[in-house]
Amino acid sequence: MSNLVIQPGHVLRGVARVPGDKSISHRAVMLGALADGASHIEGFLPGGDCMATLQCMRELGIEIHINGGGSFVMAGIQPSYSLSLTIRGKGLRGLQQPAAPLNCVRSGTTMRLLAGVLAGQTFESVLTGEVQLLRRPMRRITEPLRAMGASIDDVDGKAPLTIRGRTLHGFDHSLTVASAQVKSAILLAGLFAEGKTVVRQPGPARDHTERMLAAMGANISTNGLDVILSPLSSSLAPLSLTVPGDISSAAFPLVAALLVAESEITLEGIGINPTRTGLLDVLQAMGANITLMALREQGGEPVADVTVRGSRLTGTEIGGDTVVRMIDEFPVLAVAATQAHGATVVRDARELRVKETDRIATVAEELTKLGANITPQPDGFVVEGPTSLQGSRVNSHGDHRLGMALAVAGLVAEDEVLIENAGCIADSFPGFVEVMTRLGGKVKLI
Repeated sequence: MSNLVIQPGHVLRGVARVPGDKSISHRAVMLGALADGASHIEGFLPGGDCMATLQCMRELGIEIHINGGGSFVMAGIQPSYSLSLTIRGKGLRGLQQPAAPLNCVRSGTTMRLLAGVLAGQTFESVLTGEVQLLRRPMRRITEPLRAMGASIDDVDGKAPLTIRGRTLHGFDHSLTVASAQVKSAILLAGLFAEGKTVVRQPGPARDHTERMLAAMGANISTNGLDVILSPLSSSLAPLSLTVPGDISSAAFPLVAALLVAESEITLEGIGINPTRTGLLDVLQAMGANITLMALREQGGEPVADVTVRGSRLTGTEIGGDTVVRMIDEFPVLAVAATQAHGATVVRDARELRVKETDRIATVAEELTKLGANITPQPDGFVVEGPTSLQGSRVNSHGDHRLGMALAVAGLVAEDEVLIENAGCIADSFPGFVEVMTRLGGKVKLI
């Protein structure tokens, strides 16, 4: 595994793009496979998680052609990574039984969404992955899918999942927690169900699946927080879309520029879906100088260029619906909080306990090594700031978002920070080192 060395004290300036949105990339490959005809996807994220989805779909008999190489130049100077895909969709009933268990690697999104697709097939399949993924809870999807008639065996509520495809029926689901992965698994299963499928959410969660299904001609509608999917009246139409920049990846250079004095950067083409912009709202409430420019729509998703400037931040409280809208950004929010004046309190975020790691525990453990005043709570954490962070040796624990958050912390520390086990960063942000280096940060893989 690679280590990452961060040297502090360098102003960040410039224009950059970040890789394509991970959530949208996952869904584009799955739904493109279920469409009738060829889908064309630009800006697909070739991170480890999304490549796991791509490989699983290939093993289900879907032809996916990668057009050209994986790198491109952004804003004239900015190297990053992206793929252009052509997906030869075979319709809802065109998948083939895989010859071996499908390896979801470390991707919870791959496993949970694909379970919904496979529940309505005519064959048996097994979803498995690496040890980190096999520790994550899966009953949140297996139970609602079973309510639709699915036959799924788990291991004490976790993967591997053995799925025996069968005829499904619509069901009226009331979710106990707002979760885009659970909602999406149910909706994907609903494509194969007889009768109407309803998902009632207790709060807002990412709506990329609904937007994509609507664009493909599915009979889907919303009523407040309720999502209603009726049986298809025709095949799903192929997709033609450009994936916007991932706001969850943009969070890292964005927060870095806020914290490093005199910095100013612009991140181009960032998706600003309102179900994903909780971090922007929280940072602006903390005093961050963030400007959204050139607002537009791309592939049915709202997009903007985001300019951020070094800012003096003040602590705040975060809870309720905002948590769901920034669930992946809490590691880097904790870093911002170490430099904010006063206390930052996070509550209602127990979901962080069951991400790639227990992010409440690991974020507190690693930031404490750097000198942060952070106290873990059962459903969040409290950070007292501002604190002068010290150089130290820290560990990503195999969690890509924690690894990048620690890199941001290193940019404002007083001495060098070395991050062990940093290779996992490529799960969601291939090119992270190159992006931060081009913006002026001293970030080096060793």
